[in-house]
Amino acid sequence: MCIAIKMENVNKSFGQTVVLLNINIEFEKGKVHGLIGRNGSGKTMLMKCICSFVPISSGQIIIDGQVLKKDFDIPKNIGVIIETPGFLPAYNAYKNLKFLADIQGKISKQEIYDAIDKVGLDSKSKKHVGKYSLGMRQRLGLAQAIMENPDILILNEPMNGLDKNGVTDMRSYLLDLKLKGKTILIASHSAEDIDVLCDTVHEMDKGVLSTIRLDRELTSFKHMI
Repeated sequence: MCIAIKMENVNKSFGQTVVLLNINIEFEKGKVHGLIGRNGSGKTMLMKCICSFVPISSGQIIIDGQVLKKDFDIPKNIGVIIETPGFLPAYNAYKNLKFLADIQGKISKQEIYDAIDKVGLDSKSKKHVGKYSLGMRQRLGLAQAIMENPDILILNEPMNGLDKNGVTDMRSYLLDLKLKGKTILIASHSAEDIDVLCDTVHEMDKGVLSTIRLDRELTSFKHMI
């Protein structure tokens, strides 16, 4: 079994407030891993720590066999949607992603266009992102996450703002990424998303992470989400 992300005795506190408590978990490569739990349970903080947005208080996080903050400072092979995607409202989709792509300088103009098209947006549209609906911004956020072809995706509520067709498209696309060997960690309040997408399911409660045996019966998760 190949492990994409491993967390060993990870703790995170702000003063006397414990946000993550002794997290020990392995996320296998090439699978979709679900995080469930109420608001404030620690799901988003766990994701932020994996992405190195927030430093952990103790323990270690290992990504692709390398220790975060020891072997490297920022994960280079992770695509992320954690907060509601924020873009420059006076520019179109392509220009927004081009600004971000230029930071790494890893991908071409065509690869940016391709990422926008893959998520169901028009890559050649001149429409300013400020005129986008929430669902369109969410799609553009996914395009940003995938455009550099990362092996790992960290997605917090990626279906927010999507209509029924948009949710269907997003699920199909994420399952296609899984078939291509991508590892996906997804947090969702939707029992149906968890049921359709996830190979493993883990529940956060007051900073404690518990692994749940995946049950394809949708009702298994309704009381937890």
